[in-house]
Amino acid sequence: MKTIEAKMISHSMPRYRGVYPVVPTTFTESGDLDLESQKRCVDFMVDAGSTGLCILANFSEQFVLSDAEREVLTSTILEHVKGRVPVIVTTTHFGTQVCAQRSRRAQDAGAAMVMVMPPYHGATIRVSEDQIYGFYARLSDAIDIPIMIQDAPVSGTQLSAAFLARMAKEIENVAYFKIETPGTASKLRELIRLGGAAIEGPWDGEEAITLLPDLHAGATGAMTGGAFPDGIRQIMDAWTAGDVEAATQAYQHWLPLINYENRQGGILTAKALMKAGGVIACEAPRHPFPSMHPEVRQGLLETAKRLDPLVLRWGR
Repeated sequence: MKTIEAKMISHSMPRYRGVYPVVPTTFTESGDLDLESQKRCVDFMVDAGSTGLCILANFSEQFVLSDAEREVLTSTILEHVKGRVPVIVTTTHFGTQVCAQRSRRAQDAGAAMVMVMPPYHGATIRVSEDQIYGFYARLSDAIDIPIMIQDAPVSGTQLSAAFLARMAKEIENVAYFKIETPGTASKLRELIRLGGAAIEGPWDGEEAITLLPDLHAGATGAMTGGAFPDGIRQIMDAWTAGDVEAATQAYQHWLPLINYENRQGGILTAKALMKAGGVIACEAPRHPFPSMHPEVRQGLLETAKRLDPLVLRWGR
């Protein structure tokens, strides 16, 4: 059970809040890691106003990385950031022991938090709530930093607001939640209602496509794509300042680009914009992930040029 002191930190006074975009993983045309582009990518994202960063997430193409490459990226990025902003490391794995080991290494390397999906594999391998509870409890025992539970359809696992709230109340380091399921705002409200002070960080995801209603529901963080944190900051900063009208206008202003990332370009959106702006050398995914359709890319760039995000100017 969490201590009273731990419960004093709540969503009204979280350790981490704001805009924490996902860092894309940069490859060469031949599929090797491009660490120089990776460092420039991180520098741009910090310069563009990211409150913090998240690495090795699905939008980082984590599913095409070897364990050794994960370690290289974690150490390279954390060493390059040098504490400029907090870094969340995604450590998802089906195996409890493997996930705990990954998370401990991330903590030792300087991670501020780990983000972990419930254990799943393929289309059919899932476990019960009791096993999920034990998974996060053992993970919490292995580390001393916050755990963010990523509640997303890709896991194929139903996590009720009541179950999430229970884990927040009872498991020491479970404190943050990235909610990406349909009806996000309603789930965030229910999670906050049921979990109270134990819900330190109710966060929005899904490239900010539902950010405005999620802010109305109580979200204090946004984990988006990495290409235009300067735009997302305009929404979040206005909201944090209490200017709902300015936040609404900023959301409406950036929504065409948010929509392009969430519904059209997907995982490759950030890299396409970073390549166009001279931030990185290559936007290619690693085989067998398909490249972005050229007409989608053209539409993405035309949309971005109308909004003039920093990504198109930073590397020029």
